[in-house]
Amino acid sequence: MSKATFGAGCFWGVEAAFRRVRGVTDTAVGYMGGTLDNPTYAEVCTDTSGHAEVVDVTYDPDQVSYEQLLDVFWDNHNPTTLNRQGPDVGSQYRSAIFFHSSEQKAAAQAAIEYLNRNSRYRHPIVTEVTPASTFYRAEEYHQRYLEKRGLEHCHI
Repeated sequence: MSKATFGAGCFWGVEAAFRRVRGVTDTAVGYMGGTLDNPTYAEVCTDTSGHAEVVDVTYDPDQVSYEQLLDVFWDNHNPTTLNRQGPDVGSQYRSAIFFHSSEQKAAAQAAIEYLNRNSRYRHPIVTEVTPASTFYRAEEYHQRYLEKRGLEHCHI
């Protein structure tokens, strides 16, 4: 199994999108990239901890490639808006790829270059590509949030 970690706005809908991918064996939502140890949702929402809301994806690379996971990432948020997704504003909602290997870093950077070069978006991609750091699992009520409410097929 391999790991991939993505920040693409509010983690509820992003997690639901990754859970639908064949080859994804598990997901967890949480926080990464900040300065506090064991941050709470309330602390992350202050936009002062430096953490992004992220989805930590466990996947089988024999069934799904990292590039395919990147496609899900691009398709489920707007990577051209800095520190916001829809009505959600703050650095905790930033577009971010937290890479776990040099291969993931190279794939993420190549995807950004390709998408910018081929004008998929009207504006340049502002997605942060940074090494994965400590993943802090979010509170239990956030895990599979939409699934628990029967909304896992909704785009939020």
